[in-house]
Amino acid sequence: MGNTDVPEIRNYIGGDFVDHSSEDWIEVIGPATGEVFAMAPLSNEKDVDNAVKSAREAHENWSSLKISERSNWLDRIADSLELKFEEIANLECRDTGKPISLARSVDAARSVSNFRFFAGLLREIEEETFEMEDATNYVIQKSVGVCGLITPWNLPLYLLSWKVAPAIGMGNTVVCKPSELTPMTADLLMRVVHEVGLPEGVVNLVHGDGAGAGRPLVGHPGVDLVSFTGGTETGKAVASSAAPSFKKISLELGGKNSSIVFSDCDIESTVAGVVRSGFLNQGQVCLCGSRVLVEDSIYEEFKEKFIHSIEKLRIGDPNDESTDLGALISPEHLSKVEGYIELGLSEGGAILTGGTPDLSSEFDKGNWISPTVIEGLSPYSRCATEEIFGPVVTLHRFETEAEAILMANCTRYGLAGSVWTGDLERGKRVSEAIESGMIWVNSWLHRDLRVPFGGVKDSGVGREGGRWSLAFFSEAMNICVKHD
Repeated sequence: MGNTDVPEIRNYIGGDFVDHSSEDWIEVIGPATGEVFAMAPLSNEKDVDNAVKSAREAHENWSSLKISERSNWLDRIADSLELKFEEIANLECRDTGKPISLARSVDAARSVSNFRFFAGLLREIEEETFEMEDATNYVIQKSVGVCGLITPWNLPLYLLSWKVAPAIGMGNTVVCKPSELTPMTADLLMRVVHEVGLPEGVVNLVHGDGAGAGRPLVGHPGVDLVSFTGGTETGKAVASSAAPSFKKISLELGGKNSSIVFSDCDIESTVAGVVRSGFLNQGQVCLCGSRVLVEDSIYEEFKEKFIHSIEKLRIGDPNDESTDLGALISPEHLSKVEGYIELGLSEGGAILTGGTPDLSSEFDKGNWISPTVIEGLSPYSRCATEEIFGPVVTLHRFETEAEAILMANCTRYGLAGSVWTGDLERGKRVSEAIESGMIWVNSWLHRDLRVPFGGVKDSGVGREGGRWSLAFFSEAMNICVKHD
């Protein structure tokens, strides 16, 4: 048994909540307070094996359903999730330390819309045919099989729903492994799946850490596809484990994204957008713009307004509706972020704003740091090129468009970025020159679920989103029928 003073959650396998094989548990700790508020299973290879067997047994019947039937199931899940909207927000707030307002507007809202979006997209699928003089080619989309879905701690249900919906919508069955740091909304999704009566074995979930649950899931011979979102180093291990059995694989990894600010931008809206891109969710979003490149002629003006806006951000109680920034996910992560700030100083940078916020005693054991801005660093320095994944932004000057592009491309990452300019042609031209999977012009994180999501270089392999998700979670098959 775990800590009997707090609730215990369980794995979900074969349509039921089940005990895990070991007697070991994981403490679920609130980042804002450092208090244990739940216990999660520390599962092992046996639990993974049971989940994969359940998914395998369910696959034939589930994949044989019409797409319209599976779409209806996604809508049922969306409807049930929507009824738990406030519970989702509260759990994400407590589990991740993010502000409740953000948990509502992003996590809860997107988790519902992901299921609804893919339900609608599935209904738009049409069989493709290609006529030859003496034959007809039919292209059909078949399910892949059993999918291993591994999700991170920063957007727990948001990203889990982003994978589960298209995976089961295309006829696959799944085994989910959420982050052990933030398991609570994954448990909620399993409760929803159970309540709506989804056929047993279609969706399974195993709690645990990377060594005990993640690695056995990725390497399991009964798993046909792996979708992983997380850190680049872990992604390398996932790719290495999946490669020998030629599993389909998608890796959405880290980022070190640039916000490029030209002198002809609308400076007020640009400052607001760059502040948001740098510090949303305490900078714990792979898309965050942690390198701000500013044209020299407006550098000082931008810096002054930028710092002023940052210092107006309210840091504190995640449950307070007026809070802008909450806590970092763990003491270990806080230490990592602080280490990069120290590195920035040793590399010649100067801190323009930052430090530890002054909060009430109930948050003494939480993982707190103020948004930090460092200037004076070389754009090639480690602090300016390595992913920090926290509320730390570096400021850099540039003089020419070519110099800005060179600076934006000087990291090993290539996930996202933004360009801020009054010249939309230049915005598009600069965007095309950046080695990245996604660029926003005069906005950031302005998402259309129909477009591809993913990066290049060390930011990952493959694309998800819209029809790219449907293609990834299926196998295209051609049937050529020769005419008489």
